[in-house]
Amino acid sequence: MDPQVVSVAEFCSAHSISRAQFYRLLDEDLAPACFFVGRRRLISQEAAQKWRVKMEARSASHAEGEGK
Repeated sequence: MDPQVVSVAEFCSAHSISRAQFYRLLDEDLAPACFFVGRRRLISQEAAQKWRVKMEARSASHAEGEGK
């Protein structure tokens, strides 16, 4: 069974990004929606999926801009 939520470290590992990159995205308001349980920052599978769609759209938009 897939976990419903993952830690920042698990998210980063699954998406091949560093924790530093995750926190840069967070500073730029580009990270997935997170929530806290105690001091742990967690990311739901739904938030991760929305993030992937958002980042894919940004990449496509950026690529189109370069082609002009």
